[in-house]
Amino acid sequence: MTSNSVFSFCRPKNEPVLEYSAGSRAKGEIKAKLAEYKSLVIDIPLIIGGKEVKTGNIGEIRIPHYHQKVIGRYHKAGKKEVALAIEAAAEAKKAWERIPWDRRAAVFKKAAALISGPYRADMNAATMLGQGKNIHQSEIDAICELVDFLEFNTYYLGEIYKDQPYSDIDVLNQLEYRPLEGFVFAATPFNFTAIGGNLCTAPAMAGNTVLWKPASNAVYSSYIFMRILQEAGLPDGVINFIPADGAEIGGYVLDSPDLAGIHFTGSTEVFRGMWKQVGEKIARYRTYPRIVGETGGKDFIIAHSSADPQELVTALVRGAFEYQGQKCSAASRAYIPATVWAGISKQLVNTVESIKMGPVEDFTNFVNAVIDRAAFDKIVGYIEYAKKSSQAQIIAGGEWDDSEGYYIRPTVILTDNPKFKTMEEEIFGPVLTVYVYPDDRYVETLRLCDQTSTYGLTGAIMARDRAAQQKALELLTHAAGNFYINDKPTGAVVGQQPFGGSRASGTNDKAGSMWNLTRWISPRVIKENLSPPKDYRYPFMEED
Repeated sequence: MTSNSVFSFCRPKNEPVLEYSAGSRAKGEIKAKLAEYKSLVIDIPLIIGGKEVKTGNIGEIRIPHYHQKVIGRYHKAGKKEVALAIEAAAEAKKAWERIPWDRRAAVFKKAAALISGPYRADMNAATMLGQGKNIHQSEIDAICELVDFLEFNTYYLGEIYKDQPYSDIDVLNQLEYRPLEGFVFAATPFNFTAIGGNLCTAPAMAGNTVLWKPASNAVYSSYIFMRILQEAGLPDGVINFIPADGAEIGGYVLDSPDLAGIHFTGSTEVFRGMWKQVGEKIARYRTYPRIVGETGGKDFIIAHSSADPQELVTALVRGAFEYQGQKCSAASRAYIPATVWAGISKQLVNTVESIKMGPVEDFTNFVNAVIDRAAFDKIVGYIEYAKKSSQAQIIAGGEWDDSEGYYIRPTVILTDNPKFKTMEEEIFGPVLTVYVYPDDRYVETLRLCDQTSTYGLTGAIMARDRAAQQKALELLTHAAGNFYINDKPTGAVVGQQPFGGSRASGTNDKAGSMWNLTRWISPRVIKENLSPPKDYRYPFMEED
């Protein structure tokens, strides 16, 4: 029976962040789940058309802070599995795109309820052990942000569908919001479980079917989320879970004439490579693929002489070192006036040196291990470069230890060269470089900041002076898609600060807003003439 109701969801509220205070039930549950998951070695298949597929090409899931410990093994997709997934997506779409939008939305709202409730500890434990996040970083990501994406995106979709054109007395105009013609390829990163969940579900909500390739270091939490989607009633083949080496399967996916879109978060280099391949193959596609991507950043904090010292230190430490700096929004370079630096330098160093580092199971640790060997070696390489340079000085941290886990101490580099390597290049680790500028060169420093990086993701101004804030907003218009005043440049909240940047940071399609969802829709206008003309001639053709 078809419902004739016009349905809409109320605007949701953000998922509350649990504090996991001492003695709380939530803290006990997550500690028990961590112990359980750490004791297991799970076998993770591909899920194609709702069926488990095991290829025998195995990847291992290791704990970043205890890299000898394997907690999972996952099967990797190849050319055959990509073809199966494309076929499954095409078959599933026949029914999925015809399901009323609110019934599609109900699947994802059910998934949100499962994550918020019975699977909260599971999602947190998988994210903490697999991706090296402490409980707070995991809670705000794998639970709150993911739930918010699911809740707010279904709401935004309804708001989009409501928008209809004007109809005159004798014309009925309608706007039909179709999914894209083909499948969407979602390639997702290791550092946010919520991003992985959003990139595969946002297109699916709009009636598309998806091939989802999670990052190798996020397969554990991604698999649990995939199982939650199935429990929530996601039909077989709507999202096809295909962990793989990106370089191995990317070409097979992009070769398909049915590629309708790419939803990507990852490195700038990989994104540019995908875009280039799409361009070279453009004539083979059934439609022009939508390309949506968020890549990297070289995010900044600029302090004005009116900045509050304590607020500045807190923004620097949290912005640079939460989740070991492995956020595309993490503060990586700071510009601080000389008088302010003289007052905070000792406090900043002492604060950074006091940060407790260790495994995620110990909730007293602020910093944990970086994700893997490749990341560890890259970050250490930048620190070693700074140690050898006459233009830089390590004033805090600068130490590392990979004997048990991939640990790197939060590091602060002081440089007298505003174009020093660590001021320009993305590091993606717990490294902050500080450049001290003369107080009277604030405007010049704003221009310097704007011109130093090819990225344009996030940035912050720390200033109590309103004129200084306004000048930063003007001169840094294109330097950051998410700009913060008297705050760290991280922690965007769905429904409050839609996230994304431009320049080399991506297409700025703002995850967590209706801007992103419109990319997965192909509108059709339907005009019905209620009083059709019966003669081809127009009045202007008549003569007296």
